Amino acid sequence: MDKLKILVVDDESRMRKLVKDFLVKAGYEILEAGDGEQAIDIFMANKDIALILLDVMMPKMDGFETCKEIRKYSDVPIIMLTAKSDERDELAGFGLGVDEYITKPFSPKILVARVEAVLRRSGDVSQESILEVGDIKMDLSAHIVQIKGNNIDLSFKEFELLNYFIVNKGVALSREKILNNVWNYDYYGDARTIDTHVKKLRSKLGECGDYIKTIWGMGYKFEVSEDEGSKNEEAKKSEEINQD
Repeated sequence: MDKLKILVVDDESRMRKLVKDFLVKAGYEILEAGDGEQAIDIFMANKDIALILLDVMMPKMDGFETCKEIRKYSDVPIIMLTAKSDERDELAGFGLGVDEYITKPFSPKILVARVEAVLRRSGDVSQESILEVGDIKMDLSAHIVQIKGNNIDLSFKEFELLNYFIVNKGVALSREKILNNVWNYDYYGDARTIDTHVKKLRSKLGECGDYIKTIWGMGYKFEVSEDEGSKNEEAKKSEEINQD
């Protein structure tokens, strides 16, 4: 199962290690860069990065210049790490599109909490972490999908696509709308990629793949019939009775 990727950018290797250790423990995948130029190269090669932790004072290219360059291509959430709290610097950063500031030294636990808060605001982590529909259960914070209690492996985009379908259950979605909401700036192609991902997702969902209905000439709709929903509820009640 793919984890959310966070890019940590700091010229101090000790600081990168400290931040990495705590974020890995919290369930994230970490990429590292020692300066702004390296950060941009890594970001352009990894379009599925969910958040960037960016130090202000760095050689070659400082945090503000790095942020400005990244904002030309992406709205990815950015948290600035700064050695001192300066109102003018913070206002300049927010003007460039920085989402949050954290002043050094900081508590690693507070850092993790801020990261999760920014991801929630950006929509990468839902406030409702468990979604259940029919025989599908999604744990958004743990990035786990289960069909009738059995884990299934989805790629990062398949996971996002399923999440988007479930949140918009019963709504007819055009390919363009799905592309704009799931791929956003990450994809530079046409809407035909949706069909490929839907086909793979249906296959991995097994019988639950039928929940994704094709609307010819438009796109897709995620729909669970009342019969399927009631069967799922009966199975749950039966399971609870057996456990008692």
